[in-house]
Amino acid sequence: MTVERAGRRPELQEVADGVFAYVQPDGGWCLNNAGLVVSDGAAALVDTAATEARARALREAALTAAGVPPRVVVNTHSHGDHTFGNAFFPEAVVVGTEGTRREMAAVGLHLTGLWPQVAWGAIEVVLPTVTFRDRMSLHIGSVRAELLHPGPGHTAHDTVVWLPERRVLFTGDLVMSGVTPFCPMGSVAGSRRAIADLRALGAEVVVPGHGPVAGPEVLDAADAYLRLVQRIAREGRAAGVSPLEAARSADLGPYGAWIDAERLVPNLHRAYAEERGQAVGDAADMPALFAEMVEFHGGLPVCHA
Repeated sequence: MTVERAGRRPELQEVADGVFAYVQPDGGWCLNNAGLVVSDGAAALVDTAATEARARALREAALTAAGVPPRVVVNTHSHGDHTFGNAFFPEAVVVGTEGTRREMAAVGLHLTGLWPQVAWGAIEVVLPTVTFRDRMSLHIGSVRAELLHPGPGHTAHDTVVWLPERRVLFTGDLVMSGVTPFCPMGSVAGSRRAIADLRALGAEVVVPGHGPVAGPEVLDAADAYLRLVQRIAREGRAAGVSPLEAARSADLGPYGAWIDAERLVPNLHRAYAEERGQAVGDAADMPALFAEMVEFHGGLPVCHA
């Protein structure tokens, strides 16, 4: 098993004193980022990885940087690319929102069935054993981390991790960098509200769920994309066309070059539903939306996990 692809290795980048981003290029399907915080002989992780090989590579990088295994893993949301690696950090207490724990238990290893060709390895679902609703504080040595649930966004139960003294924000998949957002399990409108709240924190470094580390401008880019999705949805509904038809005729401008642009289709379904008055965060028929996205894309999107 290997975690290399086209010569692009995962990279542990120190983004502030004792704060690291673990970036997995190119940030496409299941190639997520993680975070590591090290202080006074203690360490904590923000998310893990999708496969056994990738989780073991993350563990090796974390041990090299910290000198000790992480004693806490924060799961920013339920999706397997961020959580399947929990099992390879047996020393750690896993933390997440109450809703994230419920979603993980309900969905299990479903993600593996979408891409059966991936070498997933001996993964298993390890649920959070410490949960919260709105916010909680975590202390890693002398570093304070604020775990915040900003409301439905990427999923209905996202967590972001804010290090106020380091001015570093780990967004999970609520914000991605050069990678198309994915909101059908959460909310387009809710994502925009959450991004506004994140902008107010005043982060200097933003570690997104996928894609390169960035500054606060990545929040503006994500919001602009989502605003465009809402406009396409309004115009599509007014014209009486389906989300799939609207996607086929849409001009995404600069966002068309973002990785995994096919996510426009399920994003439009969520935006259409919200235009019709559906409550933010209501459940969606994900198998149907995924199938329609595959039709739009002309085949199953590539997953290099």
